[in-house]
Amino acid sequence: MFKRQLLCTAVALAATTWAMGAIAQEFPPKKSITMVVGFAAGGAADTGARIIAKKLGENIGATVVVDNRAGAGGNIAHQFTVQGPTDGSLILLGSVGPLTIAQHMMKLPYDPVKDLSPITMGVNFPNVLVVGAHTGIKTFAEFVAYAKKNPGKLDFASTGPGSASHLAGELLNDMAKIDTVHVPYKGGAPALQDLLGGRVASYYSTLSTSLPHIESGKLIPLASTGQQRLSALPKIPTIAESGYPGFSATNWYAFVASSKVPKPILDRWNTELVKVLKSPDVVEALNSHGLTPQPGTREELAQYMTSERATWGRIIRERKITTD
Repeated sequence: MFKRQLLCTAVALAATTWAMGAIAQEFPPKKSITMVVGFAAGGAADTGARIIAKKLGENIGATVVVDNRAGAGGNIAHQFTVQGPTDGSLILLGSVGPLTIAQHMMKLPYDPVKDLSPITMGVNFPNVLVVGAHTGIKTFAEFVAYAKKNPGKLDFASTGPGSASHLAGELLNDMAKIDTVHVPYKGGAPALQDLLGGRVASYYSTLSTSLPHIESGKLIPLASTGQQRLSALPKIPTIAESGYPGFSATNWYAFVASSKVPKPILDRWNTELVKVLKSPDVVEALNSHGLTPQPGTREELAQYMTSERATWGRIIRERKITTD
């Protein structure tokens, strides 16, 4: 009996080892990998994804195609990922809005907790509040003063309802007791286009999107949304140090995949993406666009997203923020 049990155990272990080996041999699952992005080409998410995809493809010996699925603040891309292939050939550079905010504001056709599995944090960075030169506003104090004197007259662009740029504006409305009007777009590029065209007054922009236009004088940077000043704009204060201590609304993009993807493949994606995000050339390229890589474990990302959901859920309930 004992020998038979040993034999059964050995057979089971061998089967498990073979299965794990088969999965390992199948990585990457296909020679063409799709990296989905929830925003239009030209914005920070797209820029970061293309930098990462290039290095990732070189490392794993596969073509990594960036697929821009813009719309609904990134939710379209997240739903597409949930409904897409589950062999690991499709990964998503997800964003703070769909992963931790949107569920508190609207009914989603997917569950970001149950239907998407964390892989690793990608990049984390503050936005910068910029105004078009056409507004005549030069400082953050002038922006707040104008908004207080003219409620409902100043508007701000965002990359969609529930996005980090949206919540940054709502948080300032709350803390400064002002009434600026939200104007959602399908990504950073179209938001920037309307800002430059004078069709919207302000935008909580990623640095990579706005910096060239700041340098040209077409956009005026007023303040950043993180706890520390941006290294590329050291003279520009944070909102927190401009009279609103505790203000923090950072943007982040994290890699996730369908929860139906096998765990060994998710673990392997973590290994490969962390390797890319720690590569000196990738770090330098991302930093040049104001994007700070923050690779970590799958568990760390899960915990971080749980914390973000709690924080933004409270603010949305207290502010009674909707998608209108």
